[in-house]
Amino acid sequence: MKPKDKAVSGEMRAEYNFDYSKGVRGKYYKRIQEEGTNVVLLDADVQKAFPNSESVNDALRSILRTKRARRSPSGRGSRKRAAA
Repeated sequence: MKPKDKAVSGEMRAEYNFDYSKGVRGKYYKRIQEEGTNVVLLDADVQKAFPNSESVNDALRSILRTKRARRSPSGRGSRKRAAA
């Protein structure tokens, strides 16, 4: 059987008491607009293979280089239009 909780008081604990008058509105807004953000959640198996953001970025850049190398010079594909 669970022990009974202490009586709930109407006040918050000190660690949850935040003074909003000291907050700054839009503190990071400009930086986010200029730099942007891109958060990606990795599955556990992928996280084991790529322990940090540098390794993920290196792998993705490698894929992009391979993809660009395979693209045709015109960038439109290798199919030719049938003569009419």
